[in-house]
Formats: sequence, C-alpha cells, structure tokens
Amino acid sequence: MNHLTQAFESISAWWFELHYSRLQKRALLILAALILAFSSLIVVRGNTHEVIAPPITALQIAAPEIFIDVTGAVNKPGVYTLAANSRVIDAIKAAGDSAPGADLSTINLARVLSDGEQIYVDATVVNSAGVRVSKKVRSGPININRATATQFDSLDGIGPVIAKRIVEYRRVNGPFLTVEDLKKVSGIGVAKFATIKSKVRV
Repeated sequence: MNHLTQAFESISAWWFELHYSRLQKRALLILAALILAFSSLIVVRGNTHEVIAPPITALQIAAPEIFIDVTGAVNKPGVYTLAANSRVIDAIKAAGDSAPGADLSTINLARVLSDGEQIYVDATVVNSAGVRVSKKVRSGPININRATATQFDSLDGIGPVIAKRIVEYRRVNGPFLTVEDLKKVSGIGVAKFATIKSKVRV
C-alpha cells in the first residue's frame, strides 16, 4: 500500500511540475486515454480471435510405370502399361491371359519385368497322335529369346546339355539383350561363340 501511495505522489509531483498549460495537459490526458483504450481493444480482440489451421492437402505420388510388349500365344497381343516391379505373369494376364495351346514351361512367370521388354509366349505343337513335339527349326539365324532347346541343339558345337543351360539361363534371367550375352551361359566360351555367332540373333 505504501508503494502505491509513493507512486501516486511521484506521478502527481511530476504532473504538476510539467511546464504545460492546462489545455496542453488536458490534451495529453485525452491522448493517453485513447492510446490505452485502443491497446486494450487490440489485446481483447487478439485473445478472442479464432486461429484456423490451413487445410492439409495429401500429396499423391504417381507410381512409376513400365511398357511391356506381349506377343505370341496370348489372347490380346500388344504393348501394355504395367506398374514397376510387375512380373511376367502380370504381363500375360494384361494381354488377356495365355491362349489355348500356349507353352508356359519355358517362361519364368515370377521374374520381375524391365521397361521396354518383350514377352514371347510359345505355342505347344502337337502331332496327329496327340503327342507334344518340338517346333521345326527354321532356316537362317534363330532368335535366342524364342528358340527352344531343340533349336539350340541344332547349332554346331551346342549339344543338348548346353542347349538346356541356355533355355534355363533365359528363363531365370530374362531375355538376352545381345547375342554376346550367350557367353554368360556356362559352357559357351569365345571359340564356341565365334562358331555360332552368325547363326543366332536377338
């Protein structure tokens, strides 16, 4: 209480010692009252103002896509757009599934696809007795991504063992990108590859 009294007395002494006229002091009081009232209004309105958080917009990231060419013994051959990390079976289903008589035994259906790849589904050949037989070997260079083990076996220097290795390598690792990739198959060295190079293609 003493502190308030001393403060009031100090302010009163300061006020009476001001070298202002009575009109100037009155204007000063009015100005101070207006500033105090305006400040109080700002504080009150600031406390009651509702803060609205900006809406959160979900960011959608498009999944990467790949293009795959599906041909051969399928119901709807063509180029299809698939999600990245799709597998061979997904590409065949996108092409309307395998056609009657398709031979899926030479294809690794679980292999992950690469963009721009071609999937070729062979057709089973059955003779008049209803027995499955291998396709006839065509003249000219054979396509190493479509050839059967019998067709590889027909090449000079490639026996049935290496022919099966080639088909198995293709089934596990996917189509060959170049004919030179045949050298990655066990049993095909530089000399053997030089012998068959002119008789194969991709």
